Amino acid sequence: MPKRRPEPIDTAPVEDAHCPLCGRVLGAVNIDRHHLIPKTFKGKEQFPIHKICHRKIHSAFTERELLQTYHTWEALRGHADIRAFIDWVAKKPPDFYTRTYTSNKKKFR
Repeated sequence: MPKRRPEPIDTAPVEDAHCPLCGRVLGAVNIDRHHLIPKTFKGKEQFPIHKICHRKIHSAFTERELLQTYHTWEALRGHADIRAFIDWVAKKPPDFYTRTYTSNKKKFR
């Protein structure tokens, strides 16, 4: 059976578009789409988000945690690790990206 190719991400900048996690303006590059309800649990709705913010979410939480507890932007922003990340990334330019490491807490769940 042939593999399904992921749908291309429209990275055209939307005027005045902001990242729903960190609140910074979305740049022209390094934009991903996040499912608040993970695709593995039939989530359909996607939101444009900075790549670094998206990677941080998935490095901190399992798919099940995202489904059960962190399925709203408010819940995500309320977590201490994400709050510290938002405070740190707020000082960076919109197209900033660096590698995100998986949390040791997540590795042992």
